[in-house]
Amino acid sequence: MSSDVRFVDFKSDKQPTWCPGCGDFGTMNGMMKALAQTGNDPDNTFVVAGIGCSGKIGTYMHSYALHGVHGRALPVGTGVKLANPDLEVMVAGGDGDGYSIGAGHFVHAVRRNVDMSYVVMDNRIYGLTKGQASPTSREDFETSTSPDGTNMPPVNPLALAHAAGATFIAQSFSSDSQRHTEIIQKAIEHDGFGFVNTYSPCVTFNDVDTYDYFRDTIVDLSETDHDPHDEDQAKEKILEGDKEYMGVIYQDEDSVPFGEREGIDQNMSEIPDGAPEDAMDLVREFY
Repeated sequence: MSSDVRFVDFKSDKQPTWCPGCGDFGTMNGMMKALAQTGNDPDNTFVVAGIGCSGKIGTYMHSYALHGVHGRALPVGTGVKLANPDLEVMVAGGDGDGYSIGAGHFVHAVRRNVDMSYVVMDNRIYGLTKGQASPTSREDFETSTSPDGTNMPPVNPLALAHAAGATFIAQSFSSDSQRHTEIIQKAIEHDGFGFVNTYSPCVTFNDVDTYDYFRDTIVDLSETDHDPHDEDQAKEKILEGDKEYMGVIYQDEDSVPFGEREGIDQNMSEIPDGAPEDAMDLVREFY
């Protein structure tokens, strides 16, 4: 790892095609700054993304990357981290990618507690497909495909993560550059699965959950007496449906990541050709 790497070293030469003002610009900048500030560099970083406006984030970042299919970014990230534990793995997605088609993978990635970070750009709408309601859209949110509202309560991703046994749950706001970077950095440094739901406003299709709305309503937990290591306090914050919190909501200081728990510490690319006979016997028995 390089000690003098800058966040601009994580910028690729590809120009983002996001709408001007999209919250994903700020989200990505914070990810790059956090990676640099934790001593990582492009040569030891792998970014995995799914489908949606956030999907091409790996193209816009200079690192190893894979643009996967809808809802399947987390299994890819899990495989990458377990195959090469030396890599810093960061998975990026949107609320549709992560909490709809990818919800099952999300729950099990949380359960496994693999040592990687997951940043979700939550704009509460499907932006890439022109403005349909997403799993986190408000119940009365009107769109072209839900003119009378969704008539369903929105998914609470923080509660979903907590119920699945998350060891790190945080929330950030893409427009608050310093705090967003700090929160992502803490997720990277956490020993286990670092989950960060990021308010990332869609300026084209969502005129409700705007920058002004979040600036007026967000409560920064760093300015309160919240203790993120107190699970009861964290649960209370998570279930407060009328509050928009920013900061680390819960962190288990005794977290043991999956790789350490299972003794997975060898880079598979360094395993010599030809598996030992006892390993082949296990394969034959399995199949």
